[in-house]
Amino acid sequence: MKFYMTPGSCSTGIHIILEELEEVFEAYIVNLPAGDNFKPDYVAINPKSTIPALVRDNGSVLTEVPAIAYWLGRTRRRGKLWPADVETETRLIEAMTYIAGTVHGHGFARIFATPTFSRNEADQESVRALGRNIVIKGFAVLNKMLDERPYLGDAFTVADPILFYVEFWADKTGITLPANLAAHYKRMLARPVVQQVLREEGYNPTTLGQAV
Repeated sequence: MKFYMTPGSCSTGIHIILEELEEVFEAYIVNLPAGDNFKPDYVAINPKSTIPALVRDNGSVLTEVPAIAYWLGRTRRRGKLWPADVETETRLIEAMTYIAGTVHGHGFARIFATPTFSRNEADQESVRALGRNIVIKGFAVLNKMLDERPYLGDAFTVADPILFYVEFWADKTGITLPANLAAHYKRMLARPVVQQVLREEGYNPTTLGQAV
């Protein structure tokens, strides 16, 4: 498979899943600040110009973080990282959709890509403030969803690396994680595969989670 990613982005969650599943894949860096996602070669792969994108063995392309995570969890290694019961399955889909669509798409997007939401510089600080408020509210929802369990499901699943990437962003932007998410973030940082992926993407795991 071919995996198109940007270090430190939402694709980090998928990168962790691929490594946890011990998949064999080729990684290609898409430089978002340089506009690589709009270049013809990448648009031919993913017309949405988003990351990540996963080109499967049969040549078909998957995009959107929850969809890629679901497919990997459900189909690879005989469903090793996906629950067997429909209730847990449904709750994990609910969590991943909320993380990618609301916490990331409406919250962190306003923090990281502020000009996309307002070209007027005078309005951009309020846009960022709204983004932080959306993230904080989203974390409260996820904190309650996680409760005091170690992971979002009954055991570690593909949903946990998806939660991890927004926890990682919180750490990098100085947003305080509520107690259950802070414990989950530290638990994820202790996983060997997570440490491996962070190093591969240019981060030092030992410097993360200090303020959590």
